[in-house]
Amino acid sequence: MSTTEIDNTLTDPRERATLVTGDSATFRQITAKIARIAETPHPPRAWYIAFTISLTLLAILAIMIAYLFFTGVGVWGMNRPNMWAFDITNFVFWVGIAHAGTLISAILFLFRQKWRTGINRFAEAMTIFAVVCAGMFPAIHVGRVWFVYWLFPLPNQMATWPNFFSPLLWDFFAVSTYATVSILFWYMGMVPDLATFRDRAKTKLRFYIYGILALGWRGSQRHWHVYEKAYLLLAALATPLVLSVHSVVSFDFAAAQVPGWHSTIFPPYFVAGAIFSGFAMVITLAVPARHLFGLKDFITPRHLDNMAKITLATSFMVTYSYLVEFFTAYYSANPFDRFHFLNRLFGNMRWAGWIMILCNVIIPQLFWFKRCRKNPWTLITIAILINVGMWTERFVIIVTSLSRDFLPSSWHTYLPSYVEVLTLTGSFGLFFTLFLLFCRYLPMVAIAEVKTVANDENNAPPERFEHLNIQISNLLRISNFEFRHSLHGYLAQYETPTEIRHAAKIIQNAGFKRWDCLTPFPVPGLEKAMAIKKTILPWLVLLAGVTGATIACLMQWYVNSPHAESASLYILSSYPLIISGKPYWSLPANIPIIFELTILFAALATFAGAWLLSSLPKLYHPLFNVARFRQVTDDKFFILLEAADPKFDIHDSQVLLASTHPTAIEEVRNPV
Repeated sequence: MSTTEIDNTLTDPRERATLVTGDSATFRQITAKIARIAETPHPPRAWYIAFTISLTLLAILAIMIAYLFFTGVGVWGMNRPNMWAFDITNFVFWVGIAHAGTLISAILFLFRQKWRTGINRFAEAMTIFAVVCAGMFPAIHVGRVWFVYWLFPLPNQMATWPNFFSPLLWDFFAVSTYATVSILFWYMGMVPDLATFRDRAKTKLRFYIYGILALGWRGSQRHWHVYEKAYLLLAALATPLVLSVHSVVSFDFAAAQVPGWHSTIFPPYFVAGAIFSGFAMVITLAVPARHLFGLKDFITPRHLDNMAKITLATSFMVTYSYLVEFFTAYYSANPFDRFHFLNRLFGNMRWAGWIMILCNVIIPQLFWFKRCRKNPWTLITIAILINVGMWTERFVIIVTSLSRDFLPSSWHTYLPSYVEVLTLTGSFGLFFTLFLLFCRYLPMVAIAEVKTVANDENNAPPERFEHLNIQISNLLRISNFEFRHSLHGYLAQYETPTEIRHAAKIIQNAGFKRWDCLTPFPVPGLEKAMAIKKTILPWLVLLAGVTGATIACLMQWYVNSPHAESASLYILSSYPLIISGKPYWSLPANIPIIFELTILFAALATFAGAWLLSSLPKLYHPLFNVARFRQVTDDKFFILLEAADPKFDIHDSQVLLASTHPTAIEEVRNPV
């Protein structure tokens, strides 16, 4: 189905009703239902219970990490040959969980799948919190944490640099880039909704906090124009990034010679598994959230059904990867590989192998049945079991491979210590603590995006205009005696997208330049009515991406090239490494970091450029003094005609606005 066909399906009210159900038919009802979660002084009792449990687990995590720092990594059960165990298993598991948020927001956005709007916001938040949990484990695994800055590509006191040929360093660039881009994508999407919270704030503290976070957003159509382009660019950048991150993580294993690791199928296999486990976690969070916070109108059975179908599809990808691995081991006639894969199912850790098969291959087949996809309890049970299976899969790949190496004399049966088990448990406490705080104080559902789905383009019949003319005659206030310099402009209010599009065409044809439309969401066709020119943001992003790629090339070339060292460049001296006979400069080994820095620089330019081109942040504007204007983030539409426009006239401008049939016209004053 093409994107045009997908968009056309939403013009059918029955199709739209499957995305926004119940009595949430108007923009005001959508705003009220979503905002009340953060506005209520006392959340549901279940939230307090869950938050208490999460804080307890978080405290256990803090104690275990402190114990590790003061005692050493010997408190873990790792030993030769299992130098990687729970720590890296947990790292790969949490990185996989982090994939679904970007997948839902970015890839589904590019394919114009409108059903993402009910779940994308907290899925993006889930991504960030999962990345925090993932990044914690390599950091505490290094042992001497106070030297963790050696992981950064900076010279240290030994005049050495990290090994840019190492997949472990690629991990650092991939995960940090992914975390940065995910945060930018998440925050940019929240800005219009934070402005909604600002305009609905009942206390000064909430008003100032949300006001600062909203960057002065006021729903300007010129802002929406740049915002939509920036959001599209970030989605386009995040799409290859989400595929690269777990591919790079898989290189940690595929580049090794351990039996069961040197597999070329690992990159797509790891990506499919990450999406599989990530969607299972989204289901795990979405089902309780829709019940606990009253979000059944926005996270509908259609959302749950679609997520279950995607989980089923990715289950087949994972199953196919399992079969390919076993077949490759058999067909290769390599005794080490054959033994390893048989050992997964029949060796001393066969329990882990069969849990992996049961939870990742067999149990997801229940999603073939519509009753299982529709039943919330069945959904969440299957989703939890899938994540158990995916964690076990990472355990099988890492631990069973290392514990049965080439030489039987080096075999060792790994048993996790209580410190490792409690650290894993505590990481869930960290994740759920952050997630519950997000649910409590930030918009869980994308308010503006849900309104675009609920928007009905036929809600302003032409015959309504005759009735408006009677109301407008009583609202105009002719102010010839006022000083023009104290007048910022006139604000006209409209009720529907159709009305403001009609009005915008009239203002544009009148030749005004200093005016703007202010809307709660981007109104289709309004940019054309206002004759807004294309933004230069894509060119800035392209330039930033080329700059990032160039810096990555020069950095790696300088570090690995065997050029003469000079006294003036002693601190930045090169550090050439001979790795398995490879040349000092090897483009294939440099591509991962080149790619990551290209995406990173482009994403930063997208985020910064969007706000600069929109003249934001701007924490004060005369419109903020107009009480009526606070409805712009709720359900009203406005046109601001500025007094600074050369064609502005106190009387004629009012008459012109009156001809557009607004429901109200109000003066906007500059501060005295």
